[in-house]
Amino acid sequence: MATPTYCPVCGHKLTERQEGGRLRPACDNCGYVHYVNPVPAVGILIEMDGGIVLIRRGHPPHAGRWSLPSGFIEADESAEQAAIRETEEETGLKVEIIEMAGVNSFPEGPPVSGIIIFFRARPVGGELRAGDDASEAEIFQISDIPVMPFRTHREMMAGWLSQQGIAAPPAEADESPDFLIRAAEPKDEHEIIELLRLIPANRDLTATDWQAAMFRMRESLLVEVFVAQTRSAPPIIIGCVALSPLRTLTEGSGFINDMAVLPTYQRRGVGAALLEAVMRRSEKLNLRTLLVNSQRANERARAFYSAAGFSEGEIMRLRIR
Repeated sequence: MATPTYCPVCGHKLTERQEGGRLRPACDNCGYVHYVNPVPAVGILIEMDGGIVLIRRGHPPHAGRWSLPSGFIEADESAEQAAIRETEEETGLKVEIIEMAGVNSFPEGPPVSGIIIFFRARPVGGELRAGDDASEAEIFQISDIPVMPFRTHREMMAGWLSQQGIAAPPAEADESPDFLIRAAEPKDEHEIIELLRLIPANRDLTATDWQAAMFRMRESLLVEVFVAQTRSAPPIIIGCVALSPLRTLTEGSGFINDMAVLPTYQRRGVGAALLEAVMRRSEKLNLRTLLVNSQRANERARAFYSAAGFSEGEIMRLRIR
């Protein structure tokens, strides 16, 4: 979101000052302080003919990708009214709300920081057809639901599938019944990048920085990426970690610079399982130590690494052999 240059009240040029624990644009002339608050939005899970209605987005962000019908709430309507309106505009269906299905936030965008309220709904009229900024509208059976580009939509869909009791294959002995850990594949790049956007230290990266990150992800000799993936259909990537081997003539270390887990899957053992995968891989590569730059980690992440046995300091260390 663009930062204003001039005061909207008196027109004087804005400076910056500490307000509410943050440095914010403010006016020295009239006292105005510019606060940037999240924008409210709605998303709708329309249950129809045994499946879920999705729309193909006709405009950025993520034009051409399938997602749940969604949109921003107008100032003069309730969240429920916005959900009903957005549904009819994008799918042609008149719906009634079944229940509120969840609330999530997307401080990473796109395009701006927001809070999204999801509703379950059922059709009560209208005809399924694309409208507004949707180029297509279709019913997807559970086995055919594509991976959606918005993190909040993926999390909502994963929660809905869990509530429906979708059967999952038996878990392997060393993995959770809810997810598995595997090496990343080229098709995972988009979901991994969206996860990395959740890391506070990454939020100021430019488009060029993200392109460079994508390029490095493909260089398996320089960095290895592991992902945590749900076992339900469709599979959703809920966490990732990157390991960069660092070698000298006499020993080697592994550097962990990016680990991220979807907020709704935190505190479920996903991070621990990813770290365990990194440790097993490090032993196979004959690495002696794992390193973490604690300056890039928030308080919760530092506590996680400390509990896992990493030493304190700007560079946290864990001896593994």
